[in-house]
Amino acid sequence: MTTPAPASGPPGAASPAGSATATTYAARDHARTQAGTRVTAMPTVPATDWPTPPPGVPTADVRWAETIGGGNHSQRVLARGTALRLTDPDGDACANLLLHVADRPWERLNVADTVKVQWNAYLGAHQLLLSDQGRVLASVTADSSRTHDALCGASTLARNTARYGDGAAHGPSPAGRELLKLAAARHDLGPRDLPPALTLFKGVRVRPDGSLEWTGSAGPGAFVTLRAELPLIVLIANAAHPLDPRPAYTCAPLEVLAWRDRPTAPGDPLWEATPEGRRAFLNTADHLAARGAA
Repeated sequence: MTTPAPASGPPGAASPAGSATATTYAARDHARTQAGTRVTAMPTVPATDWPTPPPGVPTADVRWAETIGGGNHSQRVLARGTALRLTDPDGDACANLLLHVADRPWERLNVADTVKVQWNAYLGAHQLLLSDQGRVLASVTADSSRTHDALCGASTLARNTARYGDGAAHGPSPAGRELLKLAAARHDLGPRDLPPALTLFKGVRVRPDGSLEWTGSAGPGAFVTLRAELPLIVLIANAAHPLDPRPAYTCAPLEVLAWRDRPTAPGDPLWEATPEGRRAFLNTADHLAARGAA
């Protein structure tokens, strides 16, 4: 018995007779011929096959290697102490980032507290990403971009529909929040679990009159390196910025690389950089000690 393969044309249409996927067996054989095929945007599995780990990082320590296409998303659970580097190879990636504590996802990135506690809306190297519990979820250990946005959050379905005519996750101009919903669903998280996201590689500045100015990107090759200070669920949507003034939906691939490292410890300059940061690290250490995790 043969069964029609999934249609490659309009929904409900059958594959043409004699095509490479016209039957289940033909579809299976066709799929198997694709094994080993690589495209620009896809995960590298195993991650240790990533050809260019950062200098000083053993290949065996690489834990996540992926290129996320423009208008796409990804997610991963990372252990405490893992380094996470996001790179904008072409100068037009736009990474909407959310962090949740892996075993307690109700504790999550709070961009408003991150900005307020550190007295700075323009995040960069040696600053911290905080939860609403006053704990450090991740620290920024390196940043060659300095072009980020902690004010606007990800684009929405309504915004992209009005701007481009479509904002659905699988449409031609997907909204960042719609993509984050898909990434969150992999961890049994729903829309109510998604706070405003931090956006990397697309900058926004506040003018003296309080209005917002889109400042674009830092150019090709910019990168940001984070360090997970707690076990984290990482959600990423790579979607055009809501204030991008260009008429066409524009978003280029985003490179993601994570490797085994160690969390920030007392005595590290980052731990002592500011009174606010030191208190956040102490809150984190106290929490871990109470759980017997440190």
